[in-house]
Amino acid sequence: MNATLTLTKLDVLRVRRNTRYLILAIAMPAVLYIAVGNSTKQTSGVEFKAYYMLAMATYGAFAGALMNNAARISTERKTGWTRQLQLTPLPGGGYVFSKIVASLVTTIPSVVVVFVLGGTVFHVHMDAWKWVVIALVLWLTSMVFVSLAVAIGYRFDPDATQPAVMLVFFPMAILGGLWFPLEGTLEKIGKWFPTYQAHKLGTDIISTGRISMESVGIIAGWAVVFAALAVVSYRSAQEQ
Repeated sequence: MNATLTLTKLDVLRVRRNTRYLILAIAMPAVLYIAVGNSTKQTSGVEFKAYYMLAMATYGAFAGALMNNAARISTERKTGWTRQLQLTPLPGGGYVFSKIVASLVTTIPSVVVVFVLGGTVFHVHMDAWKWVVIALVLWLTSMVFVSLAVAIGYRFDPDATQPAVMLVFFPMAILGGLWFPLEGTLEKIGKWFPTYQAHKLGTDIISTGRISMESVGIIAGWAVVFAALAVVSYRSAQEQ
């Protein structure tokens, strides 16, 4: 257990010093929100400034969970770091556990920074409990992408990991309505993606104070799929 905690602390410190993480998961969502979010028109039953706040917080949390973990797992596997850890007292699942906990910690700033901008700069108003519940929902749903990060990190070499992440995540971000609101056919397609449903959970809480079980079910389904891919990729890497 001590070995797992030590590795987790190191992972958290390394992610916090990662320039790519700071730019993609924290700075970029904040800048985009400042540039685009100042509008009082209604979208999905809420003001656009609230809609886009949720979109950028979702993007930052998911990007942080996926991009950093996938690249780091792939690099550490390539350099032999994961093999060296097998010679230490680290338990079998300790490595993956450390990545999960590190993601739980490092996705918090992505949500908090955008929420602070929404509350102070754009004056997004809602009950205090809604802020807390939405932040918790985004924080937990971002873990869906940790499994995908493990799957990609164990499947691809470092040079191919980033393109693989981009090919998967950016279409999901677009079809999730994180860049712009969806309408018509795009919305019908997008509602089947976890990005769309995670964002919808937030807008539902603001507008109705309730959580859609359909959204929870779709996200859970993707969690199962990504977890299965992670197990297959991990076992394949171990065999090699």
